[in-house]
Amino acid sequence: MNKDIIILAIESSCDDTSAAVIRNGEILSNCIAGQKVHEEYGGVVPEIASRAHQANIVPVVDLALKKAGIKPSELTAIAFTRGPGLLGSLLVGVSFAKAMALSLNIPLIEVNHIQAHVLSHFIEAPRPALPFLCLTVSGGHTQILLIRDYLDMQELGTTIDDAAGEAFDKIGKIMGLGYPAGPIIDKMALEGKAIFEFSEPQVQGFDFSFSGLKTNVLRFLQKETKLNPNFINENLANLCASIQSRIVSILMNKLQKAVLETGVKEVAIAGGVSANSGLRKALENSGIKLGWNTYIPAFQYCTDNAAMIAMTAHFKYLKNEFTGQDTVPLARYDF
Repeated sequence: MNKDIIILAIESSCDDTSAAVIRNGEILSNCIAGQKVHEEYGGVVPEIASRAHQANIVPVVDLALKKAGIKPSELTAIAFTRGPGLLGSLLVGVSFAKAMALSLNIPLIEVNHIQAHVLSHFIEAPRPALPFLCLTVSGGHTQILLIRDYLDMQELGTTIDDAAGEAFDKIGKIMGLGYPAGPIIDKMALEGKAIFEFSEPQVQGFDFSFSGLKTNVLRFLQKETKLNPNFINENLANLCASIQSRIVSILMNKLQKAVLETGVKEVAIAGGVSANSGLRKALENSGIKLGWNTYIPAFQYCTDNAAMIAMTAHFKYLKNEFTGQDTVPLARYDF
């Protein structure tokens, strides 16, 4: 009888410390410790984040093992996010994983954070058929990827400046909203209508740009608040609906173009912004209208989590893709 493949996975790329356990491709636990402190600063403070990871990682790993009913001695490998992400945050997860693997004399598996977001679709059904297109959207990344196989991905397009999630947060800050602003805008948008027109950047190919939209919104608000100082408060829901509508249309127009040019109609979204209700609805509607098979991850697998790291590690384990104790974290990490 073959030995079970039991992997402990650690995710620490930004401000969430997460650990998960996977056995033979099935997630047994997925534990996350967040960091509310960054709300006070209107964004993630790298030094504070790395210190919080140091405080959280032992109890989170311990909880993940206990919830899974797995002893450290039963583990066959330890996986970790190598990058991309905040270097100080990554260093905590990488160092812990290396030390634990060394003490247990088991192999290490390094995982690319973006690749893991894509493979979160294989945690539970329905799962996309290969090949498929995946729009990965988060605070730091916006890309269209062609996935030929579990570990064979090609970037078709990426952002040339701000990411979609970054645009939500920066525009939200302009309007005086809290951090992270994306979920706030999403909630407010449900109460408003997209009555304000904001420009769509003209970018060649499958690449994205959101900095121009941010400037467009800023100038519009400066003009309107000069005439009416209460303009933002009086029109907040409609502003949120209009901003969200434009960001979603930018994403969907590029995705539609990718489908037309590749002929691939298996279409997925992933990353933190894939939790946005407007984007989820737009993808579903496009699927119905254009004959796509669409895939949206469960909310718990949209934001940063170790379950997606574990799922990716499982596929890498099957291909004997291990890494050595000399590995180091990478703020930028291409797959």
